[in-house]
Amino acid sequence: MSLRTILSRASAVLAVTLLVAMAPPAPAPAAPAPSPGPTAAAGQTGAARWAVQPSSAKGPTGRNYFIYDLAPGSTLTDHVGITNLGDRPVTFDVYGTDAYTSTDGAFALLPADRPATDVGSWIRVERREWTIPAGKRVDIPFRLTVPANATPGDHTGGVIGAVARIRTTADGQRVLVDQRLAARVYLRVTGPVRPAVTVEAVDVSYDNPVNPFGGGDLVVRYRLRNDGNVRVGGSGTVTVRAPFGREQARTSPTDLPELLPGATFTVTERITGVPPLLRLTAEVDIAATTTDTALPPVVRTAGVWAPPWLLLALLAGAAGWAGLRWWRRRAAAAAGRPSTPDPADTPRPAATSATGTAADGPAPVTAAGAAPGVDPRPDAPPAR
Repeated sequence: MSLRTILSRASAVLAVTLLVAMAPPAPAPAAPAPSPGPTAAAGQTGAARWAVQPSSAKGPTGRNYFIYDLAPGSTLTDHVGITNLGDRPVTFDVYGTDAYTSTDGAFALLPADRPATDVGSWIRVERREWTIPAGKRVDIPFRLTVPANATPGDHTGGVIGAVARIRTTADGQRVLVDQRLAARVYLRVTGPVRPAVTVEAVDVSYDNPVNPFGGGDLVVRYRLRNDGNVRVGGSGTVTVRAPFGREQARTSPTDLPELLPGATFTVTERITGVPPLLRLTAEVDIAATTTDTALPPVVRTAGVWAPPWLLLALLAGAAGWAGLRWWRRRAAAAAGRPSTPDPADTPRPAATSATGTAADGPAPVTAAGAAPGVDPRPDAPPAR
């Protein structure tokens, strides 16, 4: 077989392979449709609209919440009014549950699959399901019994009117949705009241700017905890201080959510335009209040390093340049200084005679008082 034939067949095989690889994949079989769930009964489809409010046997009393002050062992009967605002009858689940403070500070109630252990478990409704005609209100009685060993302080919950609905999601799945409305219950059990709020932690971070004169962002996060037995609110303020206590910035008072006993809540404050002053201190000041009185302020501080890197770099460069100049001057001075002679090797200066000629010592004097070879006469000719 010639080389040309071999190359032709190899090219054909390669072309077929490329065509197969580039061909679109065969469509996958469609997923089986979900089997239909139980069909909702008449009157259980569509959107429901209803209202839940404190009421009495004769109708609403104008209360916004159920607010009680009871001693341990007490029992009372009250009513919750549920109004069907829709155009068809609706069956409601009516029951009591406990409340808690959510992570975002909201008043929240336990989900339906979590049993109540506090005031919600002290509420008893005659029956769980109530069917209310369209456009009608039913005032449903319930009994609240405070246990004899109930702890003093605030116990918070709600009386719920819930509607269970079967909804179809975007992907065709049928799910059971529990829609709930509630009237809040604020019960204070008589006994010693112990309000207390603590700042558990303060975290400070600083976004150090390149330009120290422009300022950076200081973020302060602090976590509050209600350690007392009554619900508290109030406000919080953050003050930023430079070294030696100089105030640099202060936030406006931030309203705190209602913290139920044992609840925690994290506050985040962002302060812009804070200059880097080597060390910044954030002071958190909490002014907490209860339904009765204001509490003593709670203060906690935390710091963060904020070095002005650009200024420090400029100062370091200037110091290095000044040091280099000083070293160079010292080296130059040391190189140009003459050596110090030894005093023992230095000859003494010669004495000068009366005639101005150098002499090693006093000239010998003759008996006549003249030096040898010198005519003492002033007009005598010079000696030969």
